[in-house]
Amino acid sequence: MRNKILFILCISLFSFELSAQIIIGGDSFKLDYVKPREYTLGGLTVSGVDDDKKNTLKLISGLYEREKLYVPGEKFSKAIDNLWKQGLFDDIMITVTKVQGDDIFLNVHVVEKPRLSRFSFSKGIGKNEADDLRKKIGLVRGQVLTDYRVAAAVGVISEHYVDKGYYNVKVSTRKERDTAEEKVADILYFEIVKGSKVKVEDISFAGNTAFSDRKMRRLLKETKRKRWWNVFNSGKYLEENFDKDKEKLIAKYNQKGFRDAKIARDSVYRVSDNRVKIDLVVDEGHRYYFRNITWLGNSKYESKILSSVLGIKKGDVFDQTALDSKLFMNANGNDVSSLYMDDGYLFFQLNPVEVLVENDSIDLEMRIYEGKQATINKVTVTGNTKTNDHVIMREIRTRPGQLFRRSDIIRSQRELAQLGFFNPEKMGVNPTPNPANGTVDIEYVVEEKPSDQVELSGGWGAGRVVGTLGVVFNNFSAKNMFKGEAWRPLPAGDGQKLSVRAQSNGLFYQSYNASFTEPWLGGKKPNSLSVSLYKSVQSNGQKRKIDTDSGKFANPLRHSLAITGLSVGFGKRLKWPDDYFSIYTEATMAHYVINKYGSIFTFSDGVANNFSLKGVISRNSIDKPIFETRGSNISLSVQATPPHSLWNGIDYATASAQDRNRWIEFYKMKFTTSWFTSLTNKRSADGKDVRNLVLNTRAGFGFLGMYNQRVGLSPFERFYLGGSGLTGYAIDGREIIALRGYDDQSLSPSQGAAFITKYTMELRYPISLNPQATVYALGFAEAGNSWNSFKNFNPLSVKRSAGIGLRIFLPMFGLLGFDYGWRFDDVPGFPTMQKSQFHFTIGAAIGEL
Repeated sequence: MRNKILFILCISLFSFELSAQIIIGGDSFKLDYVKPREYTLGGLTVSGVDDDKKNTLKLISGLYEREKLYVPGEKFSKAIDNLWKQGLFDDIMITVTKVQGDDIFLNVHVVEKPRLSRFSFSKGIGKNEADDLRKKIGLVRGQVLTDYRVAAAVGVISEHYVDKGYYNVKVSTRKERDTAEEKVADILYFEIVKGSKVKVEDISFAGNTAFSDRKMRRLLKETKRKRWWNVFNSGKYLEENFDKDKEKLIAKYNQKGFRDAKIARDSVYRVSDNRVKIDLVVDEGHRYYFRNITWLGNSKYESKILSSVLGIKKGDVFDQTALDSKLFMNANGNDVSSLYMDDGYLFFQLNPVEVLVENDSIDLEMRIYEGKQATINKVTVTGNTKTNDHVIMREIRTRPGQLFRRSDIIRSQRELAQLGFFNPEKMGVNPTPNPANGTVDIEYVVEEKPSDQVELSGGWGAGRVVGTLGVVFNNFSAKNMFKGEAWRPLPAGDGQKLSVRAQSNGLFYQSYNASFTEPWLGGKKPNSLSVSLYKSVQSNGQKRKIDTDSGKFANPLRHSLAITGLSVGFGKRLKWPDDYFSIYTEATMAHYVINKYGSIFTFSDGVANNFSLKGVISRNSIDKPIFETRGSNISLSVQATPPHSLWNGIDYATASAQDRNRWIEFYKMKFTTSWFTSLTNKRSADGKDVRNLVLNTRAGFGFLGMYNQRVGLSPFERFYLGGSGLTGYAIDGREIIALRGYDDQSLSPSQGAAFITKYTMELRYPISLNPQATVYALGFAEAGNSWNSFKNFNPLSVKRSAGIGLRIFLPMFGLLGFDYGWRFDDVPGFPTMQKSQFHFTIGAAIGEL
């Protein structure tokens, strides 16, 4: 019952005398409803709730001690209404506890609604989904279970499933008393029947002449008809997606000159329990065209130059999006605003004004305020908690005293991203202009990310697993090695690279490598110095020594190849033809000791020495190092040894293979190119790229040559093609190149090839751009082949494959690769090769093509 009052202080009015009698302490107390009596409230108490709530309920009731009131009277019914409106009680009673003369004493007794003990969802609701619902409905243990609170939770749950396309969802509740609780508490059960998703049966259009119905349906990116043959389209109907699609549809009309286009009417109606039809009526309006475009206020650049940058001609279809892109902040920098800002005009303003709209033509006046050229005052960096300021500042192109240039800021961001020390998604630039003195302060904001790696690489080759363990410190500080306080855990912050690496599969193969790179030798110019020392041994698995009664002796059954090498390289950034170019030169000395190892080389015992010089010229304009979205990387390298046969006096007609190769001679050329193109151009609210589809196209060519026909082709430095491209090692300087879908090294002769070509196309889509775990999926098609001689070389005669893959970059482990490839061609000599196969790599693949 709503109110159960022991002493019935009713507000009922009767035309006859009515009296009620309550026995209080043995005295009789009579009420006269016709002539209510005035009392003074001598005292008010509250029962049925905890002490800390009693004063609050007194205030809510509206009854105050020492106030005058009539008994019976409206104040009592109003007090009950005030309390009942709180929705917290199942019962409310007001009783008289005592009457002393003209003073009356009252007690308000309430019975609280049960509190929430816990709540749960019906079977079939998964843990992750249940966690999402718990966050959304916001119910907390101990809350009073009001009807409003329960109804609100039901509404939130229903909305949650409607947003997912379950328009037939039904949510009910059931309460059960929890006897384990000291106070009255209920367990609340939500019974959820999701039903089937509502999908789009058909979409019809009316009023469209500029686009066909088929084109209109394609423009609705998120609202598609359900068709059984389209496995990639669920066909589900979501109102939110439909609203977005309508906006995009009108935007497309605007791009085609229909700037008055609008959705005249749309209706969505059910044709069955789980199907809807959509009718869309479009009012296209008139199509407009650009006519006269004039410039006003420009003194720096002539109008014809600005018109050339704008690239819009009289008679072109009016497109507001294209106009804005050509006027303001085009991603490629070829807009009018960038033209000015790249020459210091930071305070530049441009206001396009429609001065005349006549029939289907629009005249525009570009009103320009050029302002003063801005000079850079201060350049600061924030957010670098590990990397020293000078490492960042030396990569920044904006310097105090220089004219402000927008392109310099964009290039500075690219250079900082290329360091690999910072999260490219969180980089920011905050220019603070000061129009009074014509200066600007620039603040670069960075966020450090883990850049050091514990390298774990693995692969399968020659029937054995080869594992790699190494550490790479990409932001090392050599000068702080002897400062104890800098070891946290290692000296860091100067941008140097230190790598220590070991590879092995037991007795068959061991390799050890240590390298160090200083990217700014001397600290003033971007000239790099690299030093690398390596040692590797490959054998047939026999031990080096055997134990006999007479002691340890060399094992006559052991066959091995041991290589010791040292290389020193020097790199330099160029300013011509542009500052994306760089050159790199390297000197390498390698010493080979061959012990009965004749399966690869033309001789099985002896030593060989390889002293070579290498030169590389490259142009790298890729925007970031992990998930690249734009730019290219083009490289041409030439490696050569001295032509020892010209002066060593050896008669190669009669010389042994050992004498022939005591000092190796060859020259080697490689050309590689890789291009990244964003096929979509989605951007977040702050203008940064989000998940965009990226096309990567690559091509590579390699050639190993000889100086002297009598000496022949070097048995070292040859190319091997096929498989994952990661057998775990590259002995004798061989190039191991991947071609997915085929067995490892199956597309080259057993002793390697002198010519190689490879073409790759990958379509990449990022799943996560988080620097802690960058993940992207890819589909690939590639082709390649290798040949022994130029006579057989044919860059169009290739082995082809295609497949899908996944890449996961973890800062501590590097790049993990998972690929599944299908081969399209047979390979002579490999009749049992599978038509398709899985490739797994940890770390970057070996081979530069």
